[in-house]
This record gives sequence, structure tokens and C-alpha cells, in this order.
Amino acid sequence: MTETSIPAVICTVDVVLLTLQRDVLQVALQRRERPPFAGVLALPGGYIHAQEDADAQASAARVLREKAGLQSPYLEQLATFSGPVRDPRGWSLAVAYCALVPPELLASAPLTLVPVAELPALPFDHRAMVDAAVARVRSKSQYSSMPVHLCAEPFTLPQLQSVYEAVLGEPINKVSFRRKMDELAMLEPVPGALQGGGAHRPAQLYRVRPAYRRNLSLSARGL
Repeated sequence: MTETSIPAVICTVDVVLLTLQRDVLQVALQRRERPPFAGVLALPGGYIHAQEDADAQASAARVLREKAGLQSPYLEQLATFSGPVRDPRGWSLAVAYCALVPPELLASAPLTLVPVAELPALPFDHRAMVDAAVARVRSKSQYSSMPVHLCAEPFTLPQLQSVYEAVLGEPINKVSFRRKMDELAMLEPVPGALQGGGAHRPAQLYRVRPAYRRNLSLSARGL
């Protein structure tokens, strides 16, 4: 077989875009406009543009800008999915990414939010991508700042604790949680910003330190 006769490999990126709505972890899906599987809900994705994209992460960021109107959310490479049968068009390779955004940023996006526990049938191997992303997020939430990217700024510590609990699916001791936030050192108080607490003392509002808006803070031990 000559080099010119070798079939081209289809190369794409797919993004598992996760958010929280009503304390339930949701994935954002979009109806495919073209075959195969036209009209079917799927993960946002697209071809890698070799002349435009610096790398696969740049491809994923571009896909989210073009298809969801999102500018640079938290993105983490998840895994590579490949083989001759995952795409009816031929041998294909997809680099999957996980993105986390607060629900407020998706209000006007042309996306359908579905609880991760209630997924419809998805094309290609998108179900495996979602399962891998959810497992990754729940695991890393034990020892990192990952859930903070699901929380719109500014926020109180109780609000952030609720986000962690929703992701992990279990309650967290308040003292342990605050100790963990101190260890991660990812937050800074918003000067002079308090949230009224009704009969309770007003709560301090926080935001993510600039160094951790695109990166994670890690801890040696879990929650």
C-alpha cells in the first residue's frame, strides 16, 4: 500500500460540558445538523482545523465558541477515543475534553441540558465520554478546586459547599470543608462584599484567585 492510498483518519474534538442545575449535575447536548445521526442529541464537537488550531485544546475552545458562545471555560483533556467502528464514516479519532461552567453562562446557549443520570441514547461513543467525564470530576473533586468552576462568582462558602456536595452526591462536614478550602488557598474575599443573611450574620462573598481561574489547586488529601 502506498502512502497516497492510505485512507484519511477522521480527527475531531468532543466536549463534555458539565454544569449544575437545581443541584443536579447536567451535561449540555446539541442536535447534530449533518449526517451521520442528523437531528440526534450529541456532545458539542467538530473537526480539528489543522491550519487554524494550535493544538487539540485550541480546537475544543473554538468548538465551544462557535457552537455554544462560550469564551474559555475551564477545559481539561479527558481521553482519546478511536477505532474503525465508532464513526460510520470511517476510522476516526476523537480527543475528548471536559468543560465546567456555571449555569448562568448557558442561559442563552443553543444547548439542551440533561441530567447525567438520565441520558438519552447518544451517537458514536459519546455516552462513554460522559461517563468518563463524570467519574473524573467526582474523583478530582475530593482533592481539588474543580467544583469551583461550576459556581458563579461571587459566592459564599455555604454556596460553594453546596456545589461540592451536589457533585459528590453526599453531605460534607462544615468544619472539614472550610479546612479544605484553606488548604487549597484558591479563594480570595471580595473586599467589602457581603451577602445578607436575613436573621443571620451577613456572609462574606468570595471569588477565585486569578492563578486558579484556568488551573486547579490540588490538595494532598481528600475531603
